[in-house]
Amino acid sequence: MCRRATGGPFAVLVRVDEDDLEWLSEPPATFRSSPIAKRGFCPDCGTPLFLRYDDDDRIRLTAGSLDHPERITPSYNYGIESRLPWVCYDDDLPGQPTQERF
Repeated sequence: MCRRATGGPFAVLVRVDEDDLEWLSEPPATFRSSPIAKRGFCPDCGTPLFLRYDDDDRIRLTAGSLDHPERITPSYNYGIESRLPWVCYDDDLPGQPTQERF
């Protein structure tokens, strides 16, 4: 799901409490990307901005859309069941399979 939404081999997402997030201009447009989540994007340029699960108060921002993505330090790998064999991962990080199953 993340590959299709971002066009990349995986998505780097940053979890934050939605209450701690402030949009400085118009809020993003959204669409339902699965039965359990919505995704947000810039209505002007189409940049993917976030993933939000229906039952979670946290929002997952796309790291590439942040002003300083270099300040982000990954803490785990999510969705390990769909890893592409040619992508290098930090195997020292814990891995977790996607909980969404259709």
